[in-house]
Amino acid sequence: MKMMTATTATIITLLSTAAFAKTIPAGTYTLDSAHSQVGFEVPHLVISSVDGRFTKFDGSITIDPKLEKSKANLNVDINSIDTSNADRDKHLKSPDFFDVAKNPTMKFVTKKVIGTADDLKLVGDLTIKGKTKEITLAVKYLGDVKDAYGNQKIAFTATGKINRQEFGLTWSQAVEAGPVVGDEITLNIKIQGNRPVDKKG
Repeated sequence: MKMMTATTATIITLLSTAAFAKTIPAGTYTLDSAHSQVGFEVPHLVISSVDGRFTKFDGSITIDPKLEKSKANLNVDINSIDTSNADRDKHLKSPDFFDVAKNPTMKFVTKKVIGTADDLKLVGDLTIKGKTKEITLAVKYLGDVKDAYGNQKIAFTATGKINRQEFGLTWSQAVEAGPVVGDEITLNIKIQGNRPVDKKG
């Protein structure tokens, strides 16, 4: 009797989970830069960190009915870097770091999508300063909604870590505690996608 009860409870749980599993509306969405953010966090002097962001970027997300076939791309204008300090931003744009005169754009393109809407990972190629490396982003799907004009909106957050040295961002100075600039960079991305209402018919 106890075994039957446990089995029944398991079946009910599985059916409930399936019934309430998230699904992402299929279609191609353009990144809404006014409601999105491409940010990062860099260790500073070992004991603290500096937050920054890029204010100019574009891209798109294509959600396939088979989620694993979905894809995304992101293009970032590195010259738009903003760490709330003009002198630091100027240094970051210099050949010591991004060398924006020669490498004005950072790009990410998906190679594969893993998981479900509730537990999603994007594996793709990140290109910075002419160097391309595969990275993995942990993605959280926040939901979808239609705006006042009937346009479909979807939202995600994505996080990941990269080693700046692998992308040729090698400048550093040492102090007693360690390096002025740490090597591990945390990426913090917030994306809102927009798919215009279909006015046909």
